[in-house]
Amino acid sequence: MQAIESVLDEAAFIMGNQVKQLEQEAAEYLGTKHAIALNSGTDALVIALLAAGIGPGDEVITTPFTFFATAEAISRVGAEPVFAEVDPLTYNLDLDSLEAALTPRTKAVIPVHLFGRPLDMERLMDLASRRGLIVIEDAAQAFGAEAGGRKIGTIGEMGCYSFFPSKNLGAYGDGGLLVTNDSRLAENAAMLRTHGSKRKYYNERVGFNSRLDEIQAAILRVKLPHIEAWNEDRRQAAARYHDLLRDIPGLMLPGEVPDGNKQVFHQYTVRVLNGQRDALQAGLAEAGISSIVYYPLPVHRLPVYADRGLTFPLAERLSQEVLSLPIWPQIEADVQEHIAGHLRRLMG
Repeated sequence: MQAIESVLDEAAFIMGNQVKQLEQEAAEYLGTKHAIALNSGTDALVIALLAAGIGPGDEVITTPFTFFATAEAISRVGAEPVFAEVDPLTYNLDLDSLEAALTPRTKAVIPVHLFGRPLDMERLMDLASRRGLIVIEDAAQAFGAEAGGRKIGTIGEMGCYSFFPSKNLGAYGDGGLLVTNDSRLAENAAMLRTHGSKRKYYNERVGFNSRLDEIQAAILRVKLPHIEAWNEDRRQAAARYHDLLRDIPGLMLPGEVPDGNKQVFHQYTVRVLNGQRDALQAGLAEAGISSIVYYPLPVHRLPVYADRGLTFPLAERLSQEVLSLPIWPQIEADVQEHIAGHLRRLMG
C-alpha cells in the first residue's frame, strides 16, 4: 500500500520512475543487460518476434502443449507457427522432434519452460547456433528458474515473462517483461512498446501501446526481493508432495531436473494414468480441493488451428492425463497431507 500511495503522490502514472527502477532491478536479478517492461507476457512475445524481424514467410517452431498465446504471437506477426512433439516426462519440447521440423523457412524457435521447468537450453542453443536460428524463450511460468547456473529467459536472444497475478512473480493486473543482452533488439523492443518511437511524436515504425503501469511496477518492485525465497518455498512444497504421493498407483509425478538446474514449480502437475483423471478431479472437487487441467486441448487442436489436421500423440495424451494440484509458497504441510490423503483414497 505504501508503494501504491507513493505513485499516487507522485502522480506520474505512465513510464515514470517505478518502471525505470523495476527494469534496472529485474535486469540485475536476472543477470541481463536490458529489461523492457510491457503490459503483458503476450505482448512480450509479439514484440520480441517483431524486434527480431520475424514476419510473413517465416516459420517459428514451438510446442503444442502450452497456453495459446505462444502460437498466437507467431500468427499475430504474420509468421507460421510450426509445432513439434513434446517430451512425456518433462512436458517441454522434444528437441529431436524440433530438429525434424526444421525447414529452410525456419527462422526462430520459441521454447516454453512449462510449469517452471527449464528446457535443455544447452542442447537447444547448440542446435540454434548450427542452424542460424533465433531463440525467444517463453519464460512466462519460469521467473527465477535456472539452467546451467543462468536464469531462464536470459540464455536465448530474448526472454519473455508474464506478471499475470497468478504467476510466481505476479502483479495486481496484467504485466510483462522482455529481456535481452542485445542492444539492437532492446532498442527495437523499446520503440515498439511506445508506438514505434524513440521520442514522443516522432514515430519511426508502427508499434503498440504496451507500457507497464507505474502502479504495477511499484507492486512488482516490492515483491521482487522475495522471489528467491518464494521459489525455494515452492521447491520444498513440491518435494513434500513427492514424498506424500510417490507410491500411489496410476499417478506419475514430475521428474527430477538435472544438476545445475532449478525448477520453480509455477504448477505442481501430475499425470493420472488409465483414464482416471476426470474422475479424480471430480472427487477432489467434492472434497473441496481445487485442481486445474493445463491444458485440456493442445494448441494444434484448438479451433483456430484445427483445420490443419495435425497430430501429436504425446501432447494429446498429456492433455487427457495432466492435473495440477494446489501449490503456493506458504502452503502448509497439513494442507498437503490432507490433499494427499484424498488422492490416495480416490486412486485406491
